[in-house]
Amino acid sequence: MKVRIEPDGFGFDADGESTLLQSADAAGIELPSSCRNGTCRTCICKLLAGRVRYRIEWPGVSVEEKAEGWILPCVAEPLSDVSLDVPFAMLAVSPR
Repeated sequence: MKVRIEPDGFGFDADGESTLLQSADAAGIELPSSCRNGTCRTCICKLLAGRVRYRIEWPGVSVEEKAEGWILPCVAEPLSDVSLDVPFAMLAVSPR
């Protein structure tokens, strides 16, 4: 699956079994993150297009936030091509 990060237009592939954060890391793209388990909300971003599923039953987003399209990429796996709004994403020095 293809993942696009806006507003900078970064792109990478995701296998659907890794989280969006893990796939971004593997592609050398740094997304804001801290706990990596769905509780701290450091990675919260907007899902602009596509669908995801969560590794945990209820990630740290409210019902209202979910309805508005907010997701936590640290525990979200893509179910389709996705586009995310992550203003502070950046390219790592070298892919991991």
